[in-house]
Amino acid sequence: MARYGAQFGPDITFMGVDACDWADAGSYSDADVVILGAPFDGGTSHRPGTRFGPQYIRQTDYNPPDGSRPSLAMRVDALRDLRVYDAGDVEMFSGDAERSVRDLQTAVHAVASTGAIPLILGGDHTVAWPDAAGVAQHVGAGRVSMIHFDAHADTGDVEHGSLVGHGQPMRRLIESGAVRGDRFLQIGLRGYWPPPEILSWMARQRMRSYEMTEIGARGLDECLTEASGIAMDECDGVFLSVDIDVCDPGHAPGTGTPEPGGLTARQLLDSVRRIAYELPVLGVDVVEVSPPYDHAEITSYLANRVVLEALTGIARRRKDARDGTTWDPRQPLLDGR
Repeated sequence: MARYGAQFGPDITFMGVDACDWADAGSYSDADVVILGAPFDGGTSHRPGTRFGPQYIRQTDYNPPDGSRPSLAMRVDALRDLRVYDAGDVEMFSGDAERSVRDLQTAVHAVASTGAIPLILGGDHTVAWPDAAGVAQHVGAGRVSMIHFDAHADTGDVEHGSLVGHGQPMRRLIESGAVRGDRFLQIGLRGYWPPPEILSWMARQRMRSYEMTEIGARGLDECLTEASGIAMDECDGVFLSVDIDVCDPGHAPGTGTPEPGGLTARQLLDSVRRIAYELPVLGVDVVEVSPPYDHAEITSYLANRVVLEALTGIARRRKDARDGTTWDPRQPLLDGR
C-alpha cells in the first residue's frame, strides 16, 4: 500500500498504530482519527527546527508499541477504544510556503470528508491555517469554532514580507471566513506581542483572548467553562489548536519562541482532556515542538501526551454517549468505571 511515510526521521507511526494513505480513503474506511504529520518550519520567525516535530512526537514514548495506552484518569484505552491510523507526513517544503499549506489543506480535507477526525502533528503554527480550513471546507465555513492554546495571538498580517507564517494563521482563518472571529477563543496569551494595531483588529473581530493574568485571577477552569460555551454557540464543533509554547519554558523548552510565565504541563494536559471530552472535537493540531532546542526530550514527551489526552477525551466521550453516562473530567473516577 502506498503511503507518504515520514519526511524526516524513521518511518514509524504514532505509538505503533496502523498506517494508511490519506489519499486512499479505503485504507482508513473505519477510522475514528487519522494522524497527519506536517513537518514545516518555513514560517518560523525565531528558532527553527519544528520540521522535526512530527518525528519526535511519534517516537517519544517509553512504553512498548503494543497499541495499548490505558488512561488512569479516564479508564479508557484510546488506542484500542478508537480506531486510529497514521497517514505519515504530508510532503512539505519550507522554501515554498504557499504550496505547503495548499497541499496540507487538501490532505486534511480528504480525511475530514470521510468522517474521521484529522489530528495533525506540526510543524510550526503556520499549519493551523490549512488544518482548520480543511475541516471547515468539509463542515462549512463559520461552522467550526477554534480553541487555541498559545502564548501568542498569531494574528499578524504581513510579517517578514509574507502573508504566510507562524505569526499569522489565525488572521488568515478569520479573513477567509473559515472560522468566525467571535467564535475564536485563545487561552494562555502573555508577553509583549502583538502591538496595539493588531489588538485593535482582534477586537473588531470580537475574538476572545484569555491572557495569563486573567487566568491567574479567575482560575483556568472558569475560563475554560466560559470559552466552551462561546465555542459551541451556532457552531457544529471545535478545532483544538495547541501550541506547545502555551506552557512555561520550564515545562516546554524545545520550542521556537519561548515565553516565560505560561501554563504548567499538568494544566495543559487536563485542559485538553476536558475539552476533548466535553465538546465535539472536529480536528486537532499540536505544533511548535522544536527538538533541536529540547532538553531530555521534555517538550516532545509533553506533546506526545497532549495527543494522547486528546484521543482519551474523545474516546471517553464516545463511551459515555454509548452507555448513557456522564462524568465531570475535573473529578477523579473513584468507582472504577
